[in-house]
Amino acid sequence: MLAFSTGVSLAQAPSNPKPRDHVYLLRGFANVFSLGMDQIATKLQHQGIDTTVDNYLSWPTLAKEAAAEYKSGRVRTIILVGHSSGATAVTEMAARLSELGVPVKLAIGLDPTSHMTASGHVDRYVNYYIANGFGDRVVKGPQFSGVLQNVDLHHMSDVGHFNIDKDRAVQNMVMRDIQAALTSSPPKTAAGDVHGHRTSAAAKPGLVTIGTPIRD
Repeated sequence: MLAFSTGVSLAQAPSNPKPRDHVYLLRGFANVFSLGMDQIATKLQHQGIDTTVDNYLSWPTLAKEAAAEYKSGRVRTIILVGHSSGATAVTEMAARLSELGVPVKLAIGLDPTSHMTASGHVDRYVNYYIANGFGDRVVKGPQFSGVLQNVDLHHMSDVGHFNIDKDRAVQNMVMRDIQAALTSSPPKTAAGDVHGHRTSAAAKPGLVTIGTPIRD
């Protein structure tokens, strides 16, 4: 199921559906600068993964919907991805879901515009950001459970705040992370130091996850 901000579903659910995985993608300010979220959603849809795309301001409503779906047994895995203000909303949505008793398998931020503190039950949180730009790191809060990985992409000279979500290499990283989370396979890491700062420019391969958890 691919649902955009209008809430319109592009596929009918089966009458007796098995528990599904669901990825929520949050666009940033003005709802027009993060159309890479739609591109990632289309790729996920082609793999048969339920996907919802919406503006970052909708995260409280989406959290309520996601919690209801999870508790009903219709959804077994929740993954959150956001760009810019959508990335900051990912942190807030993950915390709200934890308050509602719902775990998040994977949270991914793309260049969040605020310094955020991760909280709640998140198995793995990956923050792709550009240290010398608009983006910022995410830090662990006392209530955070899981692995937090900050990956600085400043060595990718062709990637900036307004195209990080659309860049093919970054989208491949996001897709690999999601695939690893859904298959529960051990992730591989992008080259970097213990803080996730990249030590070499990223190549632009095909679909493949980053990895070995870089811990903050």
